[in-house]
Amino acid sequence: MKLTIRSIATITADPKHDIYVWDDELAGFGVRIKPSGVRSFMLQYRNIHGMSRRLTLGKLGVLTPDDARKLAKKRLAEVAEGNDPAGERNTARKAIKVAELCDLYLKEAETLPGSRGRIKKKSTLTLDHSRVERHIKKLLGHRAVVSLTQRDIEKLQTDIATGKTATKRPEKGRSGVVTGGRATAARAVGLFATILEFARRQGIIKENPARGVKKFPDVKRRRFLSIEEIKGLGKVMYAALKAKDNRTGIAAIRALMLTGCRKSEILSLPWEWLDAKARCIRFEDTKSGAQIRPIGATAANFLKNQPKRKIKKDKLKQAKGQQKDAESPWIFPADRGEGHFVGLPMVLERLCTRAELKDVTLHTLRHTYASVAAELGFSELTIAGLLGHTVPGVTARYSHLPDSALVSAADRVSAHISTALNGEEKDVQVIELKTAKVNRGA
Repeated sequence: MKLTIRSIATITADPKHDIYVWDDELAGFGVRIKPSGVRSFMLQYRNIHGMSRRLTLGKLGVLTPDDARKLAKKRLAEVAEGNDPAGERNTARKAIKVAELCDLYLKEAETLPGSRGRIKKKSTLTLDHSRVERHIKKLLGHRAVVSLTQRDIEKLQTDIATGKTATKRPEKGRSGVVTGGRATAARAVGLFATILEFARRQGIIKENPARGVKKFPDVKRRRFLSIEEIKGLGKVMYAALKAKDNRTGIAAIRALMLTGCRKSEILSLPWEWLDAKARCIRFEDTKSGAQIRPIGATAANFLKNQPKRKIKKDKLKQAKGQQKDAESPWIFPADRGEGHFVGLPMVLERLCTRAELKDVTLHTLRHTYASVAAELGFSELTIAGLLGHTVPGVTARYSHLPDSALVSAADRVSAHISTALNGEEKDVQVIELKTAKVNRGA
């Protein structure tokens, strides 16, 4: 067939193998369809030595069939003059530097699904960019990818762990030094192993030198707040509110403690995801994918009662007749602009300094929620469900409806933490309510 947008669209991908379809009009010009459905234009030819070569011209969408056909004719003209475009590209690939490889990987990761079949989240890509720029490029960016050995990857990990890439934080408004450490080193090496596997699939290297490298164990922090420490933090939070400290930040910290959610889940929480009646949050996207997270009556009412902030449009937009004011979509909006609140680490640091609490991070609050749930007698599977962890047989059951047992557990945990934050001594009696009816197609 003649390759056109319409004819290519009729070709069905094979889930197990690449499919090649060749153009009837231009010999050697064709299209490859990957099992994922990605379509790329190809050119197959023989060089001056009679060796068969196959050259990728570009993806459908980046190139139209007509553009690809013109490019193929141009490359065939080069072959007729004795050149070898595919061989030259392979030579260039062998000389590619680590910094260039990282850039290629990050660009592809923005649009193509990974090993789990999902495109990386924006927040994950931001972390990947940071690890590449701060650690991998600094230590190995100048090296040719084909020259890397397993020993180089092991040394990369050691150098990061011992602080060779330590640097001051570049983010505005943040202080301190990024020092590295064993956990940071392990995660950077894990990312680099993925990048090198990408290079192997692209034919840049034959073997992944990161295979077999033993990463440092990613030691999880076990710090959590005791009930007495929660009470102390609650007193400081109350005093800060009376002193008109950052109200949004303090409210976000309380929300983290009452729900056990991750920082990003609370700060980027839009009003439309909160279902106070069913006492849950309907996340469209989380670290584990879309899910419904039971949070309990106390937490749901606290979130529901957060004040809504108006976003003022600038004078230029007002002059053009656009809406003057609109409500912020975020439960915890930024003090300025249209985004959500972001300065939470500094708010928590100030509160913990006043409460004389050490080694407390925002993730400590999530551990505290789990610890309180354990003290109340809930099982590990129930706690996993409350935290939104991916556990076979647990989170799968809560993907469409908030389970009544989990909602009841969330009621008790959030109420118990709220009681401690308020400085009350008595235990909380929670009245179990029927789970609200929910549209299963939501």
